[in-house]
Amino acid sequence: MIDVDRERVMAYRIVAQGLADRSGDRPADLPVLDLGVQEYTPDSTRVALAARSGADADDDRLVTVWAARGAPHLHRRADLPALVEQLWPVGDDDAAARIKSGQIPAAGGLGVRAFTATASAFREVLTGPMPRGEASTEISRRVPAELTYDCRSCGARHVAGNVWQHAGLAGGVEVLSRGKDAMIGPLADAPALPRANRGVDRLIETYLRFLGPAGPGEVARYLGTSTAAIKAVWPSASLTEVRVDGRRAWLPASAAELLESAPGPHGVRWLPPMDPLLQARDRDLLVPGRERQKEVWRILGNPGALLIDGEIAGVWRARMAGRKRVDLTVTTFGELTRDQVARVEEEAAQVARARGVTEARVVHE
Repeated sequence: MIDVDRERVMAYRIVAQGLADRSGDRPADLPVLDLGVQEYTPDSTRVALAARSGADADDDRLVTVWAARGAPHLHRRADLPALVEQLWPVGDDDAAARIKSGQIPAAGGLGVRAFTATASAFREVLTGPMPRGEASTEISRRVPAELTYDCRSCGARHVAGNVWQHAGLAGGVEVLSRGKDAMIGPLADAPALPRANRGVDRLIETYLRFLGPAGPGEVARYLGTSTAAIKAVWPSASLTEVRVDGRRAWLPASAAELLESAPGPHGVRWLPPMDPLLQARDRDLLVPGRERQKEVWRILGNPGALLIDGEIAGVWRARMAGRKRVDLTVTTFGELTRDQVARVEEEAAQVARARGVTEARVVHE
């Protein structure tokens, strides 16, 4: 049994995620790509990479796919054959939990068949790049009615978004663009449609390696499933039990030494919305205080987070000022020292680099 406090956990996660020291590694070589980097806003993945590496963000070994929770994530192409099997439901109850929605109340009864039918429809429809709306129309015609709903705005019946995004990777889908003109297309050398889950234990260990110590509840929320489903496949034999301020949690045994030895964090990082560090589901640990949590994680329109010496010290938003400058408006949770302000403004250059402009101006609110 290892007993640690919150500060030790934060020190561990910052090192594990590559935020302690900026490397020169190309994006696909960064360890955090084992977990994936969620795309939330334009350039958010590039800002996340710039926080960890001074290398150019472009890397043709990476691809954007619908992965954990059906959210778009940047992953290594080489990892997709294993990832698609790890993300496949472990059973009907798991499948039902992932697609549970008041919009399609009968969908859960289909269990894994909901994933198989949707993924198969994707493979039939996507023969080349296609607008997301057009693809939705074609997929909707090919899946069980329980997975679709009546859309009042366009007078048609659509497959529910959570269903098709959860099944997208198994359907061989690449996310080409988002927003108003969103496009999807078939993955080159797409992995085979899974017949069963393989490797969920490794998927759990990956979460814990970057966002642990944690328990089944946190992993379940990250994957968008039930705690019961994760408890049923919890890989106890490969994990070390940890007490975090008295709370029971787990970490891969191979990571225990780093948990105890990670140096105290020092430095500034501008983290984009839904950065890998912000994906932890134990938000009381990551950002103590409900009011501050409401600032970091909003129902709509999350801001970025400012990491200063191991603490989430505020939030920020970006706005382009012409073609050569980005303005970064910062709201901190407390007063910063003169030294911290100087380091925050110096680090802002990394956001400018990620967004392809020459200057960043910091505005303190």
